[in-house]
Amino acid sequence: MAAKSIMIQGTGSDVGKSVITAGLCRLLVRDGYQVAPFKSQNMALNSFITRDGGEIGRAQAVQAEAARVVATVDMNPVLLKPNQDDNSQLIIHGQAVKNIKAKEYFADQGKSLEAIEESLQRLAGKWEIIVMEGAGSPAEINLREYDLVNMKIAEMIDAPVILVADIDKGGVFASIVGTLELLTQEERERVKGIIINKFRGDQARFEGGIDFIEKYTGKPVLGVIPYLKDIKIPEEDSLAQDVQGDTDYQLDIVILYLPHISNFTDFDLLAAEPETRVRYLRELTEIGEPDLIIIPGSKNTIEDLQYLYSQGYIEVIRQKYRQGIPVLGICGGYQMLGRRVIDPSHVESSEEVVAGLGLLEMETVYAGEKISRQVKASINTDISFFKDLQGEVLTGYEIHHGRSRIDSDQNQLLKIMLWGDKGESFDDGLISDDGLVWGTYLHGIFDNDRFRRSFINHIREKKGLHPLSRQHMSSRRLREDAYDRFADLLEKNIARAKLDRVIFG
Repeated sequence: MAAKSIMIQGTGSDVGKSVITAGLCRLLVRDGYQVAPFKSQNMALNSFITRDGGEIGRAQAVQAEAARVVATVDMNPVLLKPNQDDNSQLIIHGQAVKNIKAKEYFADQGKSLEAIEESLQRLAGKWEIIVMEGAGSPAEINLREYDLVNMKIAEMIDAPVILVADIDKGGVFASIVGTLELLTQEERERVKGIIINKFRGDQARFEGGIDFIEKYTGKPVLGVIPYLKDIKIPEEDSLAQDVQGDTDYQLDIVILYLPHISNFTDFDLLAAEPETRVRYLRELTEIGEPDLIIIPGSKNTIEDLQYLYSQGYIEVIRQKYRQGIPVLGICGGYQMLGRRVIDPSHVESSEEVVAGLGLLEMETVYAGEKISRQVKASINTDISFFKDLQGEVLTGYEIHHGRSRIDSDQNQLLKIMLWGDKGESFDDGLISDDGLVWGTYLHGIFDNDRFRRSFINHIREKKGLHPLSRQHMSSRRLREDAYDRFADLLEKNIARAKLDRVIFG
């Protein structure tokens, strides 16, 4: 394999591996290297569709963008999307293979390992540096023999490892020492340095801590990274904060935190709008008086609908709608807005049918074949604020098994066009006659800048607030700024000469 490589592993989950991997991709590409991100096996509900229709973890799409390259399935050859506690959809090289229980998956990982090796070979033949991300901790003793994402993969490509620890959680010394102690001698030797992440306060007061770590472990501390406050790079699969956005808000947007919530990154840019607060609602008692209710995507729509019934959400949402509060749904959330969801072949759930909210006149039936594609879309209705967006072309992607059946006289929302195809189009989404309820399968719809600002202004005007400037913020510019600012932060706080020795020897 021709490429140099480096793997970012962690002392545990949610220590910042994904973000540091993205930052290193941008740092190295700014130095003139051709860089590709890689995570061999991912378990995540936030996913992304590549240009050729393959499904990968959202974090690898973010890292590819940070590296200024087009995301491909080789950057995440194995993806597991949990349906239930012991069952996941297995996706290899971007295509759904089957639903599989953990015991069955661990018993036969041959195809997954083969896909990982193939992807690494292709990446190594094309790129100069592969920045690899591990998962969880490499010191999970009970999972060592099934490891397809940490040390086994580092050994496969002979990648040096940097261990990341989260000091904000507390116990950083124990987590570093404990992780290294539980590794084999060969694995410990592969760890070439340590990064302390999410540090708050005066770093000068941590010099003694650095000295202890280096003397006790024999590993150099490559840097201490300050806690990120206003640099927005999406994490792997965990929500950074339940409440996001402007503290001096005038709009209050509520998003239901479903048990199987997926692709919540769809709403990151709503929280970036001025005078807007976004709340992920985990307790019905905290719903308050929102200006908008959003039902997000779900990896198990039927079970999440049952959860909403059992917790009393359904009637409260209907009541809010009757009070004039807009309700919208994306993908699984869109399906929930209809009369019912039907899963005759048990694609996602053991249940076959459950009633929806009945706010849109349609029903959804699940099929075995999964739709996953990047698309363009045009506005197909003149109801509500959509009338001002006639001719606007939106971009996004679809990931769903469900097929929503809509009566021909209903107010269909979008006209979907496939990339590269000429003339072929599909109807998508639905909007109620009063304009208060709408839904779509289009993930990433709020990444479209003019659409997002028009929607926010529509909600503001309903509340009697002045509209925001027509000069909307650029989602692309926001992301690019975040990558560069974090790369600057790494440049300032990592011993670059030590890092280069780890990568290049």
